[in-house]
Amino acid sequence: MPNLAHIRNFSIIAHIDHGKSTLADRLIQKCGGLTAREMKEQVLDSMELERERGITIKAQTVRLIYHARDGETYTLNLIDTPGHVDFTYEVSRSLSAVEGSLLVVDASQGVEAQTLANVYQAIENDHEIIPVLNKIDLPAAEPDRIKEQIEDVIGLDAGDALEISAKTGDGIDDLLEAIIARLPAPRGDPDAPLKALLVDSWYDAYLGVVVLVRVIGGHLKRGQRIKMMQTGAVYSVDRVGVMTPKGVEVEALGPGEIGFLTASIKQVADTAVGDTITEEKRPAAEPLPGFNPAQPVVFCGFFPVDSSEFEDLRDAMAKLRLNDASFSYEMETSAALGFGFRCGFLGLLHLEIIRERIEREFNIEIITTAPSVIYRITLTDGAEIELHNPADMPDPVKIEEIEEPWIKATILVPDDYLGAVLKLCEDRRGIQQELTYVGSRAMVIYQLPLNEVVFDFYDRLKSVSRGYASFDYEITGYQVGDLVKMQILVNAEPVDALSIIVHQSRAEMRGRAMCEKLKDLIPRHLFQIPVQAAIGGRIIARENIRALRKDVTAKCYGGDGTRKKKLLERQKEGKKKMRAFGKVEIPQDAFIKALKMDEN
Repeated sequence: MPNLAHIRNFSIIAHIDHGKSTLADRLIQKCGGLTAREMKEQVLDSMELERERGITIKAQTVRLIYHARDGETYTLNLIDTPGHVDFTYEVSRSLSAVEGSLLVVDASQGVEAQTLANVYQAIENDHEIIPVLNKIDLPAAEPDRIKEQIEDVIGLDAGDALEISAKTGDGIDDLLEAIIARLPAPRGDPDAPLKALLVDSWYDAYLGVVVLVRVIGGHLKRGQRIKMMQTGAVYSVDRVGVMTPKGVEVEALGPGEIGFLTASIKQVADTAVGDTITEEKRPAAEPLPGFNPAQPVVFCGFFPVDSSEFEDLRDAMAKLRLNDASFSYEMETSAALGFGFRCGFLGLLHLEIIRERIEREFNIEIITTAPSVIYRITLTDGAEIELHNPADMPDPVKIEEIEEPWIKATILVPDDYLGAVLKLCEDRRGIQQELTYVGSRAMVIYQLPLNEVVFDFYDRLKSVSRGYASFDYEITGYQVGDLVKMQILVNAEPVDALSIIVHQSRAEMRGRAMCEKLKDLIPRHLFQIPVQAAIGGRIIARENIRALRKDVTAKCYGGDGTRKKKLLERQKEGKKKMRAFGKVEIPQDAFIKALKMDEN
């Protein structure tokens, strides 16, 4: 078991694409964690989706053995974290398990919105931070300018920032020495009762739930009876090990070490992230502070395209829930789409990842309804309810007020695109808080309603700034809004899958756009179909889908016009009857296309 003074626990934090996973690869390679044959790019991104999109979704951990220049051998525990705003929850729990951070900044792009968000989290956790400038091999790299930027924007002393290239391996030796010299060793009492922080858990088909822990005090051994302090559950430890990045079993884990345990736990839901693990016989006096549970902010419905696959979808959801505790779901039914699930996510990227995993890993095609956020409704009798699904909104007469969640958004954007970004935020009911300059880039802070952000804000921001803007947000609270429920009626029948909650000022525009879209998506029938957008009993937009017309007078030739007239009258009567009784078939792909909001 390593000596406490020879352990260093650290995590790598950075904005998306600044080279966290590539740096982790180089550190693993340098310390001989894997042989040259086993090495591949982004070795810690184990999920197929992570490798394909080039992003990290789950925080991964690895233990490295480093032989320093002073002749001593050190144990380095590294946690590679995600950079995307939807997975800040993963970042926050990784940071609480370690003592230091490597702040990786791209030497050509500089400080981005997510860099700031992650640094503030590291500072809150009292981390020692080493600034690292990556990609110095690029022709566009400007290390001196970026060092100044780090000092101006973040307030960190970047005079001794390390210059490296994770791709070529330049400067990695100096970085390893700096980790040992500048990061603090962990503290802990090996003789105290066992106290370990539950950092993460995932499901393994052979071992059951695998739990990632950081030991704070005492020892964790095989065969030990452990107790989860939050849930009170007791388990017997089957195996204890460390990730190198392959799982390797060890006899015991001591203070300051990060490793995993298995104990025949059946469900990930039984292992609350942030819980404290202690011994059953000799428990710790009080639990560790832990983390706040992940709060879903975006909700949407998942329905199988083929209704016979409902049970398969239920199994797929349960399996995904095993590996992702921040994903929640419950059953719901819809008149248009049949049986499905109402699911909660941390953000739109999280939603997209889950949807793609269901379609890929379980081969089930699904329809997703329009994403919505949680609204708080105060009724006239004083009761308060939370609304996840617009279809469940109570009668407007009974509603006193509706509150919607607001966020504080930080956007960093080059000066050339500032006007377009400000216009986008203003169009989305944003309230500007501050505008400052960081070199040639503007940093804008806006208050925005989350409802306006979840649809397509991120895509629009990327397109108006040619991909140069970076965006980060945090939820600030609820505010009363002038909100209404907009329904879409097809042939006077409401389609619940398309109902959304919108702000009164944008309702007409949204309704018109939706009707125009459906007019092109719903195929023509033998009778005219009105497509309407309505708020309560008031129609705010309407389009007509023209009827298919059979030429009934084709067989009339010559003679007077009375016979033609008679046939046309007969056809008119038939169409009238059809409109009253005819059923409109809305194809499934029309739903999918209608729910994808357009560019305007």
